[in-house]
Amino acid sequence: MKKNHPCLKALLLLLQPSIALCFVSTKNNDVPLQSKTQLQMCQLMGMNCAALTDFTFSFRGFARRGGDTDVHSHGWGLCFYDGKGIRAFHDSEPAADSLLAEFLQNHPVKTFNMVSHIRYATRGEVRLENVHPFQREMWGIAWCFAHNGDVSYFDRSIFAGNHADCPSTSPKVNEANRSCVKIPWIGKSIGVGDTGERYYNPIGKTDSEAMFCALLNALRARFDTLPSLPVLHAAIASLCNEIVALDSQYDGTTIFNFLLGCGPRIQFAYSWPGARVGSSVWNGLHYLVREPPFGRAHLSDCDYSINFASVTKDDDRVAVIATSPLTDDEDWVEVERGQLILFDDGLPHLAPDDCFEAELREHGLESDVIPSNPQLEVDMRRYQLRRDFFQGAAI
Repeated sequence: MKKNHPCLKALLLLLQPSIALCFVSTKNNDVPLQSKTQLQMCQLMGMNCAALTDFTFSFRGFARRGGDTDVHSHGWGLCFYDGKGIRAFHDSEPAADSLLAEFLQNHPVKTFNMVSHIRYATRGEVRLENVHPFQREMWGIAWCFAHNGDVSYFDRSIFAGNHADCPSTSPKVNEANRSCVKIPWIGKSIGVGDTGERYYNPIGKTDSEAMFCALLNALRARFDTLPSLPVLHAAIASLCNEIVALDSQYDGTTIFNFLLGCGPRIQFAYSWPGARVGSSVWNGLHYLVREPPFGRAHLSDCDYSINFASVTKDDDRVAVIATSPLTDDEDWVEVERGQLILFDDGLPHLAPDDCFEAELREHGLESDVIPSNPQLEVDMRRYQLRRDFFQGAAI
């Protein structure tokens, strides 16, 4: 292996003692700023792009929140798609002090789709198996999931308990079997009942991973052919509504924000925002779309800026999604409560019928192990998509 091989560089970095990160730029110095808030939940970041794009600028600021400008010091993770595969990086150390995070900031890699997470542990110990994003294969497609919030319905200490007020839909086990209880079932909203099978199960102890597995279990039970993106959007939206309704049985505030990657081009973002009891910190999702004409942007977590006009092309377009805005000089849009957005080609698609645009770009789900649904036109007419939208599209 050559001495300058990227993988060898990463290994060498991991063998060195931890150091505080303060990077030097050719434009200006990265000077960490003082903490403005104490966000006591995890944070999310995602990117979805029209052309292959590196994520170093946004991740540079995001990583500072992992123990420097904020308190999310219980690990971090990042997944990005490389073709149909995923390159995954996870570390139980704070992102602000992680040499692996430094490596990613200093070695730009390009992708159409990425998801990242910095953790503030509330359920599950500070261990690598509890670090997001989580990954699973379904339908021959690599899926990844990162979550921010509190969803008690998927808290093992509750659904595996024998509490008198435990909802009837939660499994009952004795104390000796607490660790091997099945995760709760969802799927009634899309017409699938609990068969008792749990094909996907969590490895760690977080409510987030249990919820990811439950979503996949329901989708796997519902579809025996690949759904079109409008149908998948509608199904995931229904499952999200079901989770919020089930969680309302518990005391406390449901906070349910996630990023879900399903293949090299598609990313879903969902937000049910809120503030933890006793905190004024708002946990939701925001996004922006950078496209021509490009301008300058300045990170809010360190004194670093870039003029995108000097490093982009006319066909570039990037959607950036984050728990809170990563820059302080751009216009970010807050995702509405209960809104599910499909991102493709660097564009937000807010409703099921909008998702046909991604299908016509040939960015729908692809699999070699499950049949595709050949009736896209039927789906398009079902959603009463206007005729002029798909005329001439060879459908």
